[in-house]
Parts: sequence; structure tokens; C-alpha cells
Amino acid sequence: MTAPVFVVDRLDGAGREFVLDGPEGRHAVSVKRLRSGEDVVLTDGFGRWAEGVVKAAEGKDRLVVELAPVRQEPVEQPRITVVQALPKGDRGELAVETMTETGVDAIVPWAASRCITQWKGDRGLKALAKWRATAREAGKQSRRVRFPEVADAATSKQVAALLAKADFAAVLHESGEERLATAELPTEGEIVLVVGPEGGVSPEELALFAEAGAKPYVLGRTVLRTSTAGTAAAALLLGRTGRWS
Repeated sequence: MTAPVFVVDRLDGAGREFVLDGPEGRHAVSVKRLRSGEDVVLTDGFGRWAEGVVKAAEGKDRLVVELAPVRQEPVEQPRITVVQALPKGDRGELAVETMTETGVDAIVPWAASRCITQWKGDRGLKALAKWRATAREAGKQSRRVRFPEVADAATSKQVAALLAKADFAAVLHESGEERLATAELPTEGEIVLVVGPEGGVSPEELALFAEAGAKPYVLGRTVLRTSTAGTAAAALLLGRTGRWS
């Protein structure tokens, strides 16, 4: 089994002792019950990481770790961004969790016109914070050292601007005449996928995204829910681009 991952604010130096305390230290000592001689991985969540060996567990929230040299994980290519329309209830966190576990590099919450859920004011800030916390925890659970960036909520115009800059842009939509499984994909650069809400992507949004260079594609014969479509599509692309090979 791979070593558990813990997040630190900064990761500098190598071959030295590091004290993991606070919430992460409490989780390591009181929940994971790590003891001397066990392996851990420390990361800043931005690609810097180091293996370590526990030297001592002190109290309820203090872990002393002997660190190996710090490493830098490169950004994988091609980079995959999923524009995720806001689902109902807690299905947004489900989408973020599974996309993070799968290997998505960035997630953009999208306030589509047909979204029942709308992020406004404090409610929107709290929802965004939940998505980011979910990405962090799922990143740790899946042993990632570079967690996906969860951007601020985007409007349709902002999504179109993002699509226009992509090396490959696609809207997952049942009107697509091509399958994502056979689309020609870049070997590097940026892939951006748009996942619509339960009510579907509106004709106006489809037209806007088409102007930005994003064609509609289908995954298969079935229609997936918005909370699972991004994960399924990302898994397909990770396999086809060689990132899972």
C-alpha cells in the first residue's frame, strides 16, 4: 500500500526533520495512528513533495518526520480541464471528488443558464469553499501531490473565452455527431471539456461555445448525469492520451 499523503503549507529543504502539526498532524497521529518507522508523503498540493519516515508521534497532533529530498512533479500533458455546470445538492462535491481521483487537472464551476443551483453571495462562497476542500481531501486520498485547481465560478462568456484558448475543446452533448472516443486529440497543451447541467446546455450556449471552437461530442449510447459525465469523459481521455499508459 502506498504511503498516506499529508498537506503542508510549505515544503523546503531535504534530509531534515519536519514537524507535522495542526489538523494534519492530528489526523496523522489520532486518526491514522501513525507510529515510528512508518512511511508518509508530504506535499504542498502544487507538485512539490517529499517522502518521509516517522521518527516519533508526540501527543495527539504532532508527528516528527525525517524527510528525503524534495521533488517536483511536472505538469502532465495534455492538461485536462473540466467545466462543470453546477449540480443540485451535494452532487457537485461528488463530481469534484471523482474527477480529482481520476486525475483531472482543473475544474471550473459553471453557472449555466439551466442550472437549478445558483451560487450567489455568501452561499456561493461557501459552495466554492466546499468544492475546493473536496478537491484537497480527494487529492490526499488518491495519493496525488498536485491537486486540481478549482477556479472561481464562471459565466458562459468566460467559459467561451477558456474554450477559445484550448488545443482541444468539446461539449459533452447528445446532439454531437462524433464520439469523444474517436476524436483527434493533442499530445500536449490544454484539453477543455464542458459538462452541462441536468437541464442540458441551451441552444444559445451551444452556439456561443461553437463560435469559440468547441464541438459537441457524445460518450456513448447512454446519457450520463452531470455529476458523473466529467469523470467518465476524463477517464476516456486519460487512457487515449497515454497518461494512464
